[in-house]
Amino acid sequence: MFYYAYVLLSLKDKNLYIGSTDNLRLRFKQHVNGKTVSLKNRRPLKLIYYEAFLTKKEALLKEKFYKSGRGHEVLYKMLADTFKLLGK
Repeated sequence: MFYYAYVLLSLKDKNLYIGSTDNLRLRFKQHVNGKTVSLKNRRPLKLIYYEAFLTKKEALLKEKFYKSGRGHEVLYKMLADTFKLLGK
């Protein structure tokens, strides 16, 4: 079993959402279908990045890092071409 840290982009407001899960397909489907309060009004959404880990702890640590100031810097550098392509 894998655990995932992932990044979604709201195509409505161009903001990022960072999360973690043990079932990426199901979690993305929940987000897209408005089943999560935090993203219900920010749809449509695009999954722009994810990382897989062997432990839940690692996925949670990566999620926490990406939510930090330094983590945001890393994401923006790493995904610069993606953001240009998507108009962020």
